[in-house]
Amino acid sequence: MKDIERRILLGRVAGAFGVRGELKLESWTEPRSAIFNYQPWIVVSPSGQESTVSGVRGRDTGKHLIARFPDVDDRDVVEAMRGTEVYVARSSLPPPKPDEYYWVDLEGLDVKTVEGVSLGQVSHLFSTGSNDVLVTRGDRERMIPFVQPEFVKSVDFDANLVIVDWDPDF
Repeated sequence: MKDIERRILLGRVAGAFGVRGELKLESWTEPRSAIFNYQPWIVVSPSGQESTVSGVRGRDTGKHLIARFPDVDDRDVVEAMRGTEVYVARSSLPPPKPDEYYWVDLEGLDVKTVEGVSLGQVSHLFSTGSNDVLVTRGDRERMIPFVQPEFVKSVDFDANLVIVDWDPDF
């Protein structure tokens, strides 16, 4: 069973916005403004200082995602927050829909071909814009397009296993 209290990186403070303590926020949620739905946040400064914050409000201006932290109303304080990462506990996210996955839930799963050849474990995933890519590490690193059902045949969390239709020599 996966550790449900794992942290998920949802965004990062990009800098100050205006002079009243608002900040620009990068968000990797879809849609990007959904980041405000998942609170409390665990914020980690570039120096590693960690705190928990609730009640962050924000808006999407189209160009930027703008946020206001409670009790922060000074541009200098916000500038010092540049690079701060925003995490949430995995347990605070809603369950994924059928055939959808949080990338963090796939990390560490064993990967085998449809013929039973082990390709290692899921290291991480990344997006290319056209599709996501599953990166496995075993005897070597492999990058497999996360395209269902063409290449990724099944994901079985109970068996800790991803089955792929992939040439082990590729």
